[in-house]
Amino acid sequence: MTIDFQPKGVCSRRMRIEVEDGVVKSLEVQGGCHGNLQGISKLVEGMKAEDVIARLEGIHCGLKPTSCPDQLARALKENL
Repeated sequence: MTIDFQPKGVCSRRMRIEVEDGVVKSLEVQGGCHGNLQGISKLVEGMKAEDVIARLEGIHCGLKPTSCPDQLARALKENL
């Protein structure tokens, strides 16, 4: 399944997440902090979507009530 998600309240503009049998196969993020998001993408590849949600949900970015990792968790939670 491909999840095409438009994050809200963060610098990134789009997330494209490939999930197969409940496992994140790939993550592409447009916009945002390029290096950090590349790192996050590599870290979540091969992880169960449930584990990604548990680890990343609720992370804040500075004074923002959300973050790119939190938005990734929301995208997975809404679509699984």
